[in-house]
Amino acid sequence: MPTLQELLAQKAEIERQIVETQRSERADAIAKVKALMAEHGLTVADLSTRSAAATKAASGRKAPVKYRNAATGDTWTGRGLQPKWLRAELAAGRQLTDFEV
Repeated sequence: MPTLQELLAQKAEIERQIVETQRSERADAIAKVKALMAEHGLTVADLSTRSAAATKAASGRKAPVKYRNAATGDTWTGRGLQPKWLRAELAAGRQLTDFEV
């Protein structure tokens, strides 16, 4: 039966091999990606799923109004917490469908 010191030495050697293998596989993956990028003429900016203009446009877009209180003009998009005016109306017995736009 191996001693504790022998087992710890084996563990340290295996951990060293794991680190070295990870480093090697990562270097191979990076080389493959660089080769593919060069082959297809791609840059790092091309890897983005959305262009900067599309991201900016999407971030400034507001959600459409789904619910409106005809009496007061208050609105809600249906996102986030229900506003107080809608909770009060629902508590009074009205239905959410009564406020749909």
